[in-house]
Amino acid sequence: MVGLAGLGTLRRRHGLLGLVVLAAFMSCSMMVLVSGPDLSSEQALVRRVAELQARSQHLDALYRSRIADMRGLSQHLGHLVSSVNRSGSLSVETQQLMRNLSALRLNLDDPGNQPLQLPNAYHFMPHLLDGPAGPGSSASLRPAFCMCSARRSGVSMVLGVPTVRRQVQSYLLATLDNLVNSMTPEESNDTLIVVFVAETDLEYVKQVAAQIKDQFESEVQAGLIELISPPVSYYPDLNNLRLTLGDSMERVRWRTKQNLDFAFLMMYSQPRATFYVQLEDDILAKKNFISTMKNFALEKTAQREPWFVLEFCQLGFIGKMFKCVELPWLVQFFLMFYNDKPVDWLLDHVIFTKVCSPEKDQKHCKKAKSELWIQYKPSLFQHIGTHSSLRGKVQKLKDKQFGKVALFHPHWNPPAAVESDIKPYKQYNLQKAYLGETFFWGLLPQPGDTLTFRFHSPIFIKRFLFRSGNAEHPSDRLYNTSVEVRPAKVKHLEPGLGFNVTHDGFVVVGQFDGMGVCEGNVDFTLGPISVLRIYIHSESDKWAILSEILIEADNGR
Repeated sequence: MVGLAGLGTLRRRHGLLGLVVLAAFMSCSMMVLVSGPDLSSEQALVRRVAELQARSQHLDALYRSRIADMRGLSQHLGHLVSSVNRSGSLSVETQQLMRNLSALRLNLDDPGNQPLQLPNAYHFMPHLLDGPAGPGSSASLRPAFCMCSARRSGVSMVLGVPTVRRQVQSYLLATLDNLVNSMTPEESNDTLIVVFVAETDLEYVKQVAAQIKDQFESEVQAGLIELISPPVSYYPDLNNLRLTLGDSMERVRWRTKQNLDFAFLMMYSQPRATFYVQLEDDILAKKNFISTMKNFALEKTAQREPWFVLEFCQLGFIGKMFKCVELPWLVQFFLMFYNDKPVDWLLDHVIFTKVCSPEKDQKHCKKAKSELWIQYKPSLFQHIGTHSSLRGKVQKLKDKQFGKVALFHPHWNPPAAVESDIKPYKQYNLQKAYLGETFFWGLLPQPGDTLTFRFHSPIFIKRFLFRSGNAEHPSDRLYNTSVEVRPAKVKHLEPGLGFNVTHDGFVVVGQFDGMGVCEGNVDFTLGPISVLRIYIHSESDKWAILSEILIEADNGR
């Protein structure tokens, strides 16, 4: 159960908020005592107490951070008052006011009374002191760009999604779409997704931000999705790094920057939530993954099982959860050794340093590490990207614990003859896709290409849905493409009816959006439809996948 001493400290330090948490704790404790045989109710209450404990630890960490800020401010005031006393340029009243503001300051004129300086980021990254705003400025540790007007905080979970400019293809929008659609409304309200565009080209950053805002406007406005980027001055000279581990300069530069990127993202995210989860920009998540992770973490807390990392994916740094109050340990470690080793190795070294003894064997070390680094099975995330952000690196790593990924969504469609101008790849033809046996995969669509469905008997179309791309190839979508129908009775195409009619007698009923999806219905005033086609308007430098084909007929007409 939660320690009363810890909550008492919270009450003393946080006033009314602490009293509220303490009252909730007492209420939950009493309910657990009288809950009797209702085990499920008792478990829920114990989990709630564990959540309160985790949040109280987070608040306590924020409190300590503010105290450190106040002490730093007091020290600066002390310097200012000393300068004022020496100059005597201010009035007696102003000098007295300055003394009152710094009443708690130390006597800085006495060298023996000056406080010791704790190590900080500037010790490991001295170049930060030469930032654009001058020595000592914090500009190098502030986002250069921030799409974060809602500033959501106090949630249970913050998801860190770093991304960079990829030479071959980007998976970011598909990843965000999957994350958002895999949450319930309750999970969305208790989560923050921070996209970290690890590029210093502001034009590119703004371009990514515009794409996200266009595709996820409601999520951005609600505060679910934020986007930040680092300033140029945050990074050291990446062309003047020490060569380590026998790696080439390009690889050392790549992994060094990744260490610094993760540290920046963690520092930004740390005050915003109770738990932090590191993700990547080319992943899939299972449904309700937020609740699964949160419940697993609270279960460990309720059972008083200490942990440092909860692992929800076995690959690299994907799906690693930390308590936000413990992120400073990790950030400090990354900043100390950013030039030395890859980020996943550094994480392993943190755990090794905490629990492994040079006097014990490797078996003992492995067991001790497994108690702080706990794996959850089956995995909640799968890696889908094949082209790494490191130039020329192809990685087809898959987490076998995740299970099979659905690459298409089958439907029963009305009988029709289908044909395509786009050449299919191997067995992934349009006929099999229409019958729900697989997906359609075509080579490099060209302007004027069509996918045509000629119904055996004309039908009223109640609804249609075409989804392009799939989990393994999210960028193989249809772009600048329309869905068009031909009514069985041409008289319905008379001028003045408000329909967008093509030169060859088709009515445009939909356009594929930026996510490669077209969904809609057909106006019943058009009457029964004899042909539906998908029309390509521009050349594509990628192949095209149709992973879902749904044409729903209205049999009542």
